[in-house]
Amino acid sequence: MNEGPVNQGVMIETTDCLEAVGVFRGWKNLFFVIMLVCLLLVQAAFWLEDLQIVPAGGGGSPTVAGAPAAEPNAVTKAAKAFAEPNQATGRAAAAVKLPGQLLDKLDAGHLARTVDLVNGILIVTVVLYVLAMFFNLMVSLVGRLGGIRHISRAFFLSVILLVLVVPWQSLVNSRLPGVVYTFPELLDWLATKNESLVSTIVYYVRFSGYWLIFLLLLLVSQLRSARWTKSILRRLEII
Repeated sequence: MNEGPVNQGVMIETTDCLEAVGVFRGWKNLFFVIMLVCLLLVQAAFWLEDLQIVPAGGGGSPTVAGAPAAEPNAVTKAAKAFAEPNQATGRAAAAVKLPGQLLDKLDAGHLARTVDLVNGILIVTVVLYVLAMFFNLMVSLVGRLGGIRHISRAFFLSVILLVLVVPWQSLVNSRLPGVVYTFPELLDWLATKNESLVSTIVYYVRFSGYWLIFLLLLLVSQLRSARWTKSILRRLEII
């Protein structure tokens, strides 16, 4: 006689758990996207400095000493061609010059501020990502939603991400650095990059290899979380 009310109570509890999972999952995916963008920006800043596209001493593209100046007539003709909107050549020239103009405006100060801002956002977002994973794990356990294996692995991978992203080299002067770095640190490593083959290898492992490991762990964590969601839906016979 009590089977009906009990089943109804279980259904209500499961529905509440699914609603909570939906909220935490949405935030987790948002944090994942933010982390991905931050990682791409940090790596782009590294390569801009490593390839000397943006010199450490200042902005703009370096000029070649002794290069002949452009003829005034040629400059005038180029300006007129660029000003005519109906000419296809003018539009093509503008499209080609746009990336170069953006890079010309970049300098070491812009890169330093970008790295500091992005690293701060990345650290905070990783913490929030771990919390979202933890709440998903707790709701899955309390609501008995299933897929515990997947969400548990995703949670522990997110904890590893948190450990890797902390700048231990700045906090406790550890020899094992974190994924994030400061711009002066990058310049110090860049100055010693070509001292030997080992220095070059360690340099790229520090700023690209370490970054790649972090990115792969992040993708695997997100993949495990997606498998957890599919496992819940299968268990509840939704799909």
